[in-house]
Amino acid sequence: MAVIKGFKGMRYDTSKSGDLNTLVCPPYDIISDTQREDYIKNNEFNIIRLELPKGGDERYKEAGSILNEWIDNGILKCDEKDSIYVYEMEFGSNCQRKKLKGFVSLVSLVDFSEGVVLPHEETLSKAKIDRFNLMSETFCNFSQIYSLYMDEDNKVYPAVDGCSQGKPDMSVTDSDGTIHRMWRVYEEKTIADISAAFEDKKLYIADGHHRYETALNFHRHLVSEGKAVSGDQSSYIAMMLVNIENEGLVVYPTHRIIRDLESFDSGKVLSDCKPYFYISEVLNQEEMSSSLNKLYEDGRKAFALYTGCGKCYVMSLKNENSVKQLMPEMSDAYCGLDVSVLHSLVLERILGIDKENMANQKNLTYTRSLEEAFENVDIKGADCAFILNPTKVEEIRDVALASEKMPQKSTYFYPKLITGLVMNNFTD
Repeated sequence: MAVIKGFKGMRYDTSKSGDLNTLVCPPYDIISDTQREDYIKNNEFNIIRLELPKGGDERYKEAGSILNEWIDNGILKCDEKDSIYVYEMEFGSNCQRKKLKGFVSLVSLVDFSEGVVLPHEETLSKAKIDRFNLMSETFCNFSQIYSLYMDEDNKVYPAVDGCSQGKPDMSVTDSDGTIHRMWRVYEEKTIADISAAFEDKKLYIADGHHRYETALNFHRHLVSEGKAVSGDQSSYIAMMLVNIENEGLVVYPTHRIIRDLESFDSGKVLSDCKPYFYISEVLNQEEMSSSLNKLYEDGRKAFALYTGCGKCYVMSLKNENSVKQLMPEMSDAYCGLDVSVLHSLVLERILGIDKENMANQKNLTYTRSLEEAFENVDIKGADCAFILNPTKVEEIRDVALASEKMPQKSTYFYPKLITGLVMNNFTD
């Protein structure tokens, strides 16, 4: 099934580049222009200059030139032996301290139709064009795809954990207080044993759908140009692989903010929702969160509607088959998602926001922050906000196994992988 192998990871030589804490950054798509400038002011060698180039049409070429300059000057160096890189994140979540451990390796790129690497969310073309242009000039994966695997026979995690008991080779702490640790593992037998354990496994992409599709398209482009063949380094991509049963795996919800609808009437929305949902008004945000959590634990399909001025309504589905009746061609796994219930019954059917509108974010935007969702309605003039429970990991797996994709922004895996600890340079 999944083909994985070690690689000669490209890393910073901190004797020339400075403190590693000043060289890494969060994922490029959550960094503002101001934050980007601050990273560069703090250290001119910050990875953001390569991962998120700015400027005109020449910005991708500039990133390629900067990369070559840093390699020539020894700022970045590739390890001498093929390795895998055990990666641990220690972080706070819901007043608890958690640890999530996996490993970074190369994974053979295959089409989703082969059922080996499985997506769970729709993607946007604009993001894929940007990543394709960057890859064309740098021939690098600066960040890793975040994927999950099932370890039923418990062979992989004990081996990975055993390789990471001593002092890490790299360690940084990000602005959220998350500690990122990494151990380099280059023993050939260990890598071979772990690789062999994946011969019967599927991989489920948690984060990085755009980058995966882009890498696959880029390799095909190189093959069509006669610049690569199957098995070349361009036919692999760097991934962080995590056991789906890992106790540190955390998924946050992504809330929906609705704006600029014509003649929005919250009373009419509630009235139109009554045939589908039990609706109860709650007094405050705390009561709303408590009610949603209780429904989540009971396995009920539910979310909340906030209409401003403190008015909040918890809505739970009356008929569990409502979405299936509308979309009989979709799997039970897809129809049973809270986000599918919201999108199909409310956003599309009642509010008239179609899939194209959602993709273009004309009337719909997203946030992980509950406070931001409320603030957009109370202060920034949004029509309303829908507050969701997190998607369960097993739901993500089941939708992927059904060869289906969730609506965009259905999940938010936390914490995000840091960029800059190890990179995959496949120039050769």
